[in-house]
Amino acid sequence: MKQPEAVALPRDPPPAGAPWDLPLDEAPLAFLDLEMTGLEIGKDRVVELCLERVRGGRVEARLETLVHPEGRGGAEEVHGLDAAALEGAPPFAAIAERIAELLDGAIVVAHSAGWDLAFLRDELGRVGREACCPRHALDTLTLARRALYLPSYALGSVALALGVGVERAHRAGGDVATLRGIFAPLVTALEPKTPRDLWDVRIGERAARPGIVTALEAAVGNGQPVEIVYRPARGGPETLTFVVQSLEREPPRVHGYTLPARGRRDLRIDRILRVDPVKPA
Repeated sequence: MKQPEAVALPRDPPPAGAPWDLPLDEAPLAFLDLEMTGLEIGKDRVVELCLERVRGGRVEARLETLVHPEGRGGAEEVHGLDAAALEGAPPFAAIAERIAELLDGAIVVAHSAGWDLAFLRDELGRVGREACCPRHALDTLTLARRALYLPSYALGSVALALGVGVERAHRAGGDVATLRGIFAPLVTALEPKTPRDLWDVRIGERAARPGIVTALEAAVGNGQPVEIVYRPARGGPETLTFVVQSLEREPPRVHGYTLPARGRRDLRIDRILRVDPVKPA
């Protein structure tokens, strides 16, 4: 269950070193989805959780469970989990240790991740385990907004656009399956080397990814074209054969011209998805 606007994630960067600076296929990723009784943090409770710890595409460990909300009800019309469905489910305290194990040293991946982390932190805080909840996460909502041009960036809409099947919407296990399904093509579109490369994809801040800047700097003034995949504000990604002439930092922009027409273009660097060598003809 998600609200259209995400709870803000921190703007300060994740800590240096593992897992954020590992090669992406070596970093443990914790794909997370929660279903709640509502969206009032501090009062509403988690009623279902799915957490998959994945490394290099392989599931290392998994927890999917209903969670008893201990007297709090609501949002049954969204997820269908009423009091009868939750009868006999474990309270959050009974699964907190297992959650801490799955999160240890891993990077959370979620859609509208601020909500999931906020409710997870609240539940862990109730049992004295708040320190187990990461502050940073990879948000597939942000990644999709950068890589794709869609009328809606809800999880199901992104999945539909990418041809990913949806098993059970608004149920934790089904949403994690969808989440993993959309993550792979988003990674392909953005070509990150590390999880930090994905964290550096920032929407609304005009913050350029350092790896993209480095690739452009290497091409400045040498007259050799590069292939740029660019996602304009009101359109899908376009591939440009581009000769880089200069960069500016504030706001981050690259100036040059396209081939073969030699048309002048000024591009926002934060909207560049990839910079690659030109493929031989």
